[in-house]
Amino acid sequence: MRILIVDDNRTSLMVLHKLASKLEDCEPLPFGSPQEALAAMPAIDFDIAIVDFQMPVYNGVEFVTEVMRFDKYKDKMVVIVTADTDVETRMAALNAGAIDFLTKPVNPLEFRARLRNLMALADARAKLADKAAWLRAEVDRSLAEIREREEEIIHRLAVAASYKDSDTANHTFRVGAYSEVIAKAYGLPLELCFDIRLAAPMHDIGKVAIPDAVLLKNGKLTEGEFAEMQRHTVAGCDILKESKSSLLQLAAEIAGSHHERWDGNGYPLRRAGTSIPLSGRIVAIADNFDALTTARPYKEAWPVERAVEHIRSRAGIQFDPECVAAFDKALPEIMRIMLAGINNEMKSSTDPEQPNIAEVAA
Repeated sequence: MRILIVDDNRTSLMVLHKLASKLEDCEPLPFGSPQEALAAMPAIDFDIAIVDFQMPVYNGVEFVTEVMRFDKYKDKMVVIVTADTDVETRMAALNAGAIDFLTKPVNPLEFRARLRNLMALADARAKLADKAAWLRAEVDRSLAEIREREEEIIHRLAVAASYKDSDTANHTFRVGAYSEVIAKAYGLPLELCFDIRLAAPMHDIGKVAIPDAVLLKNGKLTEGEFAEMQRHTVAGCDILKESKSSLLQLAAEIAGSHHERWDGNGYPLRRAGTSIPLSGRIVAIADNFDALTTARPYKEAWPVERAVEHIRSRAGIQFDPECVAAFDKALPEIMRIMLAGINNEMKSSTDPEQPNIAEVAA
């Protein structure tokens, strides 16, 4: 254990050094002036400091005050050596961070007893700090494992939903990717943007509750069938909302709100404006854009330019205007995602008929 000793009196310094040296596992670090000790900080390491009170330039209290400015020394134990028994002086030392006092002339037996006690306390503190660090690491590891399992659940649920509709899997993961970049362009924290990417593929999970005759119908839906299809928002929210996972709760929020409209004419609750959760407003645009630009058995894919203009034209009607602005800002990244192959129904990026990113984003 390293013991910092600071005393401007050469004889006193030698005595304190000798006394400390005789203790087992004790390594003295002597300094003949407070300036010299401060000049060596924060490079030096010590566990306990023994500091004389009466010193030039910096007295003991002033020296301790300067030492405590360094974060690495804030929890170190300091003993003030003084012949002054004045209560005011001792209170000043305690307020500066001192933990104990030695009275001059220093009694060797008292010195050894006090230092042994302080060394035992310092050792206990170190072990406690190590245990606290270990506990923090274990908590972080456990939380990471929980998070990993949550992400795996999200992925597996999306895969499961794709078994009813083969178009669903690619669509849901594209919507997740588009939603993330729109959320970033909107200015949301990166952690939340990533959560939206993970949760957004669950937006259509409720379609597992829709009869195949309606879900897989190639032709136009009747009014009754469309009403049946609309139930997937409520079903999806019900499937996910009771989870204690914040990620699955976000997915429930998205599932239940991504078909709401800014003007209040959406479903299932006919929410309007900012009463619609922001995550749902973002995913609504990503979902709509991907649906328009993807071929289905019942429709042709729209050209990207037409889909972009449609989104823009629906700002303030179907979509949140600020989210549409974020969509515009994110268009170059959305196009890169498409051209990189996330949308595997689009043509190769080497095809001369591919839309120009700069023109689409304009």
